[in-house]
Amino acid sequence: MAQLLTLVVSHDEQFRKQAERLLRSCPVPIGVLDEGSQRGATSPDVVLVDIRNDPTAGMASIERVRGAAAQAAVFAVANATEPELILQAMRAGATEFFTWPPDPETFYGAIRRTSARREAAHGARPTATTLAFFGAKGGAGTTTIAVNCAVELARLTKRATVIVDLKRGLGEVALFLGIRPRFSLVDAIDNLHRLDRAFLRELVTKHKSSVDLIAGSELFDRPGAGDASAIEELFQVLTRHYEYIVIDAGSDINVCAQAGLYAAETMFLIANPDVASVRNAQRLIERVRQLGVAGERVRLLLNRAAEPYPIPPKQIEAAVGHPIYHTFPSDYGIVSTALNSGVPLALSGDSELAKQFDRFTRSIFEPAEAAAAAATTPGPGPRNRLGLGRIASFW
Repeated sequence: MAQLLTLVVSHDEQFRKQAERLLRSCPVPIGVLDEGSQRGATSPDVVLVDIRNDPTAGMASIERVRGAAAQAAVFAVANATEPELILQAMRAGATEFFTWPPDPETFYGAIRRTSARREAAHGARPTATTLAFFGAKGGAGTTTIAVNCAVELARLTKRATVIVDLKRGLGEVALFLGIRPRFSLVDAIDNLHRLDRAFLRELVTKHKSSVDLIAGSELFDRPGAGDASAIEELFQVLTRHYEYIVIDAGSDINVCAQAGLYAAETMFLIANPDVASVRNAQRLIERVRQLGVAGERVRLLLNRAAEPYPIPPKQIEAAVGHPIYHTFPSDYGIVSTALNSGVPLALSGDSELAKQFDRFTRSIFEPAEAAAAAATTPGPGPRNRLGLGRIASFW
């Protein structure tokens, strides 16, 4: 499912913020364009037009939007349901009419219909799938899982795949892949105006697995808060050239990482079976909800899990309030060897961890088959050494 690009047309700053939050909370991943800084290369899929305070100006805005973005769905937003106003809006070119604030489920239904029409319009052309990985704490294994997922996606699907390192200063994706990039994320966002297919080929670094890399910045102050909208636009550009976009968002949900989370239809939160990870995972999931991102798009991954479990998986699920989507075993030796050699685990042998990466990646592009296989595979029996009360005491 590709990200829907939206634009909010209003002179009311508070309305724009509320509308953006409503859009971000949709089950469909939403990108919000900045009307004042559009570079002309990106056309919105959905335009919200505020006609509450000045219907006449609102109708002119709808007509202008319809002329500039003929394929976009135009949502008119008014204070009340008035038949004459609805008729005027539809004549001007609106495709949906809502009173403010709209019923969320009704609004989400309109977004889903728009997304379905967009998918159908693409015909046989595959749409992009964007996956964001972020850690409950530093050293949780976020980069290990993101890199091996990207490698496996490219290997198993033979589809165009790119991994983007959002961490500034200390990004490690290039090290894990054993490659030396010439350009970084900062080069990409500073050259969005010329980021066509030819320039993108020069910008990315290609790995032998066929994965492309947009490396993390070597600067510690960039990307910064002022680059957030450019990062979001970069992901919108990448959806036109790749079928899988993997994001290593690190463990700090700053404004740049938020852009990655907003772009992703699935966000994988990586935690370890320890008190700090469980505590942070609960707080991060709550933070994601506060940002307006739909919580059902989050998948909890348990990394470095080995019996006897310090905290049983069932107790982790109860404490975090989220089911564990996948569990990766602990194998420090093989992970360390893979990092030091620059050869991803998915390409370095037939270890149990490599098999888990294969299963996990297949669950992304073959969800039905993976669910059937999981249903016939018995799960590990948890052994309790640290009770739930110990976790609760840290909240």
